[in-house]
Amino acid sequence: MRLSRAWIIAAKDLRIFRRDKNILRSVILFPLIVCIGLPLVVHFAGYKHGGIPLSNLPTTLNAFSFFFINLAAYLPTAIASYSLVGEKVEKSLEPLLATPITDGELLLGKSIAAFLPPIVAIYIGAVVFMALIDQLTHQTLGYSYFPNWTMGIILLVVAPLSAILSVQASVIISARASDVRAAQLLGGLIALPFGAIYVASEIGSVSLNANNLFIISGVILLVDVILFFISTKTFRREEILTKWR
Repeated sequence: MRLSRAWIIAAKDLRIFRRDKNILRSVILFPLIVCIGLPLVVHFAGYKHGGIPLSNLPTTLNAFSFFFINLAAYLPTAIASYSLVGEKVEKSLEPLLATPITDGELLLGKSIAAFLPPIVAIYIGAVVFMALIDQLTHQTLGYSYFPNWTMGIILLVVAPLSAILSVQASVIISARASDVRAAQLLGGLIALPFGAIYVASEIGSVSLNANNLFIISGVILLVDVILFFISTKTFRREEILTKWR
């Protein structure tokens, strides 16, 4: 496998994504809502207004940090689904498959293209989120709450693994789907378990400490490996060239 060939595929897809307004809106809008909306929730529903008790503020902030994992699990579906199903519908994938590029290089290139924009947007959004929250915690807790170990593990470990999980699941779904929107909806279901973890953290059933985050990371990594082998078995260029019509 040649990484240079995979990067050529990724660069091509990234150029296409820059011209797609729906993808741009998804990648930009959702992180923007999270990074600005959650600090506003803390500000207007904080302890001064009888909402979030001061003693529960750290737990709430850790739970809010988990939103960036939800974004990592959801955002790549729009790109990955379009990358395969969109090209399938537009009849632009067949000429690409007829080139000497291997299946692994093609999948790696498309995975890179689906992985990078959401992760970059999430990291930028996380910086804005932490800066806004720190202004609030200076006033309420007397110190800057971020950055901390929880956010570090979320951004550097759990979020990338979640994005890879989303990409792999989208590849498997796209191998059988014939409609971009249907592939995106099905791919978006991968974010449901992460939403359940967030709800559990909000009600106090799960503590988002370093140990639990590493356990979650280990589970996601295992699923990533399983889905990788499934996706490589699912993606067959001969079948695509002869049956994808």
